[in-house]
Amino acid sequence: MRIFRPFLLSLGIARVYAATATTSAQSSSVTGCHTHGSSIYCIDGDGQEVLVSASSTPTTGVPAQYTGCHSHGSQSYCMDGDGNDVLIQAEGTESETETEDSEDDQEESSSEASQNCHFHAGVEHCTSTGASEETSTGSTCTVQARDYDIPLRIGTLFVVLVTSSIGVFAPILLMKLPFASINGVISTVIKQFGTGIIIATGFIHLYTHANLMFTNECLGELEYEATTSAVVVAGIFIAFLLEYIGHRIIVARHSKNISAETIPSESQQTQQKGQHEHSSAQQQQSTLASLSHNHGSFDLTGPDSKFSVVVMEAGILFHSILIGLTLVVAGDSFYKTLLVVIVFHQFFEGLALGARIATLPGAIFPNKASMALAFALITPIGMAIGLGVLHTFNGNSRGTLIALGTLDALSAGILVWVGVVDMWARDWVIEGGEMLNAKLGKVLTGGISFISGLVLMGVLGKWA
Repeated sequence: MRIFRPFLLSLGIARVYAATATTSAQSSSVTGCHTHGSSIYCIDGDGQEVLVSASSTPTTGVPAQYTGCHSHGSQSYCMDGDGNDVLIQAEGTESETETEDSEDDQEESSSEASQNCHFHAGVEHCTSTGASEETSTGSTCTVQARDYDIPLRIGTLFVVLVTSSIGVFAPILLMKLPFASINGVISTVIKQFGTGIIIATGFIHLYTHANLMFTNECLGELEYEATTSAVVVAGIFIAFLLEYIGHRIIVARHSKNISAETIPSESQQTQQKGQHEHSSAQQQQSTLASLSHNHGSFDLTGPDSKFSVVVMEAGILFHSILIGLTLVVAGDSFYKTLLVVIVFHQFFEGLALGARIATLPGAIFPNKASMALAFALITPIGMAIGLGVLHTFNGNSRGTLIALGTLDALSAGILVWVGVVDMWARDWVIEGGEMLNAKLGKVLTGGISFISGLVLMGVLGKWA
């Protein structure tokens, strides 16, 4: 075709290849090329201004024309002085192309941000794949400015309050049903389900969260790699020490009270002088029997002792306030997902705690009710604190990471001790446990409930 082009031009047929500017070449060349800003424009065969999109800016200035115009599919191209193809577009295409490129860049940027930033226990954790080291260790460790849906957070505070209240008060009220057989089944199911919940919370939620805090890039590399495990062990030891010392004190006081009640008067001492040794032996046996078999307020070794329940609640309260705080400061993109998980988490944990409170001796008011109320309020209190520091809280600061990691690990240790020793072992394998010599039906009911608690709280650990 190029052989015949001079001949065709000489005959005045300058538009043999005529087509629209966006679908085929307008003519064999575009002329009158000039610039508007940084863009190059020329005049096609129809006298229309077209945009020239060159892969590189000419180093010798804007050429007067581009020749050898041709089509590739729906696109029109011409050739510059160096024989390179340049794209010929209709006027007005530039802004559309730039807009599309800008939108694509924004989508890519948003996609990268969503891939690189996520939340661990409600605290934002950012990685910098493809970014410079300065970006990964600098800007991501500072306070992240973002818009928060404040009304949503205030409304969900009351949702968490109601859910926690239902969870912790339900077992206490159900234990008062006037049906002994139903009460027995309900008690077994909720107690063993709660045991699974507590153990899984300690190992899967709190231990994992603490480890994520201590391995956060913004904290830096710890010289002692087993920091998380060491703090968890410290929590286990603290729980053991509190129970041991508390039980020794209570035993001593109870023994002293029994001794005082059995001391005879002066007249009785004269009459019982010959039987002193025999009475002392009986008194000692009576005291030991009272401490070993009494399931009332002085049951010091059973899983339902008030002191053991208090220690368990202390561990729960520690991490519940952190849950409330980190829930509120989570970004809106993750807030609703985390909220659903936290609501289930608090409900099931409330069931676990409420089941143990329900088995304590005495009336519901005031002691049992006050213990249950403390759990119901603690997470909303943490959320209220989070609302107060919403725009200044930096979950990736070194001090915050150390504080959250330490409290999570200590709480994990406390719940591991209470769950494994006070609840699991004392119900199932320690002498006097209700499941040790239970009937097969009760064992199966309790075992299935226990495993269900482990599995359910383990599944929730994927999101929180």
